[in-house]
Amino acid sequence: MTKWLLRSMTELSSRKWISRMTGRFAQSSASRRFIPKFANMYGIRIEEAEKQLDEYKTLNEFFTRRLKAGVRAIDDGAAALVSPVDALITGAGPIDAGTILNVKGQDYTVDELLNHSPRTESFKDGYCIVLYLSPTDYHRIHTPVSGRIVEREHVPGKVYPVNDFGLRHMRRVLSRNERLITYIHHAAGETAVVKVGAMNVSSIKYVEPRTDKVTKGDELAYFEFGSTVVLLTQDDTFFPRTDLKPGLKVRMGERLGTLLEDN
Repeated sequence: MTKWLLRSMTELSSRKWISRMTGRFAQSSASRRFIPKFANMYGIRIEEAEKQLDEYKTLNEFFTRRLKAGVRAIDDGAAALVSPVDALITGAGPIDAGTILNVKGQDYTVDELLNHSPRTESFKDGYCIVLYLSPTDYHRIHTPVSGRIVEREHVPGKVYPVNDFGLRHMRRVLSRNERLITYIHHAAGETAVVKVGAMNVSSIKYVEPRTDKVTKGDELAYFEFGSTVVLLTQDDTFFPRTDLKPGLKVRMGERLGTLLEDN
């Protein structure tokens, strides 16, 4: 029973009634006793957590935990674009005339992913990186570059799975699920940080208070029970590191590649 409950909160269902039920439970005081079991089941490195396990009042509070200062190094190279999350790369490559090619066997359009935004034109020949967060991962999202937030958009949507099964066997879930999109203007141009929701209704939260001027590594948002971040870089502004490909595990703050310093 315990394993079923914990897995139902993390194995990402498209059924909204399960999302609501598990979301309410995870935010209740009754969920507190499941924290050690949850940490053990998913092999979470509890020594990195900001607090001791018994200091977290709910399972949701533990899942959205901060880390101790200094356990993630932020690449301080002026031109470095860093990973906003701890994640597994499930897609990486150039965007071809507005099409993101072969994310687990499926193609996506930038226009759909960005909800038909006028900003779509800037990314039609850019670069795309898809980062999947498993239940094991740290679930706060940080800014990948220093700059200024020029737009935030909330796109309502479904709660389909974004795990390996969902990406392979369900139709274009990244552009059908709920999304929070943040556009950051920087020295090289613009980067879009697309946070894709999954399990829980309203499962993506911005860190408050919100600020427009950001420094690389600042907290931006967090997921409640897992999902995916899609990074899009503007046309001709990004050079990926040579080993950047699906299957690579990265940590928040790790360099993903280099941005042009002027565009």
